[in-house]
Amino acid sequence: MEPQIETGAATTAKGDIQVQEPTRAERLVARRAAESRATVPHFELTTIVDASPVVAARAALREAAKADGVPSLSALIIKACGLALREHPRANGGYRDGQFELHSRVNVGVAITTDDSFVVATIPDADAKTVREIAMELHWLASRVHAGTITPPELAGATFTVANLGMAGIAAFSPPVAPPQAAILAVGVAREVPVVRDGDIVAGHEMRLTLVCDHRILYGAHAAAFLSRIRALLERPQDLLA
Repeated sequence: MEPQIETGAATTAKGDIQVQEPTRAERLVARRAAESRATVPHFELTTIVDASPVVAARAALREAAKADGVPSLSALIIKACGLALREHPRANGGYRDGQFELHSRVNVGVAITTDDSFVVATIPDADAKTVREIAMELHWLASRVHAGTITPPELAGATFTVANLGMAGIAAFSPPVAPPQAAILAVGVAREVPVVRDGDIVAGHEMRLTLVCDHRILYGAHAAAFLSRIRALLERPQDLLA
């Protein structure tokens, strides 16, 4: 949707000013972001993943599949989050009205960019699905978002959120937590870097993960253990494909 521009532009020291009316989606993002930053006592943890194994696994899957639904890096990350969330119930929970909410299902929300904003589509039961099933569902949801045919049930029920700006070359960022969720994971680019292996300098890949947490339900040591588990799974992608 094109933004609505009010007529009668004002002239100031900054030049002409055109006032734009936010779209409904943009107003929703503004309200939720302000609510999160104002009400959630958040903290951040960042880790660096040796991404060489997961990048190699992704390439091998692409070579073997030669078809649609080839697992993307995002699908592997979502699967790693699903397994780690199952092992860390607080991270899969939420804080609401002074109480902890612990969920029986692991539903990973994925931020998908639209023309004017973004939406968070949900991969239900991400811990129980295969990487290929997650990849196909992610592709399907993204196509529906871009076609404007996504439905409210497909945008509901997330117990945790993943935001990935790696495809834009962003190394690290800090998105707001989506209340009442306990945390959100920000994924940076998997970039090629020199690494030391067995005393030799060789080409490798590293990726930064930033976990933004609600301190009311997820504490430092628990959040660190959860983020470390995601890192360990990505560094052993065979555990994601079992």
